[in-house]
Amino acid sequence: MSLESSLSFFLAIFIFGITPGPGVFAILARALVSGTASCFYLALGMVISDIIYLVLACFGLAALAEHWSSAFTVVRIIGACYLIYLGIKMWCATHQQVSVDSEPNHKIKLSFFQGFIISASNPKVILFYIAFLPTFMDLTLLSHRDIALASGLTLIGLMAGLMLIAAGAASARRYIRSPKGHKTLNRTAGSLMIGAGTYLASSS
Repeated sequence: MSLESSLSFFLAIFIFGITPGPGVFAILARALVSGTASCFYLALGMVISDIIYLVLACFGLAALAEHWSSAFTVVRIIGACYLIYLGIKMWCATHQQVSVDSEPNHKIKLSFFQGFIISASNPKVILFYIAFLPTFMDLTLLSHRDIALASGLTLIGLMAGLMLIAAGAASARRYIRSPKGHKTLNRTAGSLMIGAGTYLASSS
């Protein structure tokens, strides 16, 4: 990849990262109730899943996704149900149950897993990369260096976009002090998460 195509790729990935979708809704929901720091491993899980899809697209494994469409459907439905479950849990939770800015190790692993599932269960992600990559590189002439560079740019671009969204959403928490305000935040976050699950379930 040339310098110009690398910069264009990074900008496009950043814009893709902040485009509304299940992942962005999940980040907004988590940031509203738990702050910016709690979103890091959630976002990282999403990004790692995206990078796996990107690498699959680089190696021309688009046909694999077509032949395993039924498996992707099952994963998508499971992911959608999981998001809706998390949304209901947020809706019903008290401020004390969800408002934490630091997480123990088991919650870090859970956050990463949640993020990974959210992205992996969205079939539109791999379709995006299949259509997107040829714009910036010749997939028939890709070197391992090109794939590593694209993966690195994707990691930085998506993490920057998602954490920027998390920081913006978390800032709203500073102005809400009353129990009623926190309840509203929890229900708003829960609604976002349920909406993300519903969006994922209805996508194809």
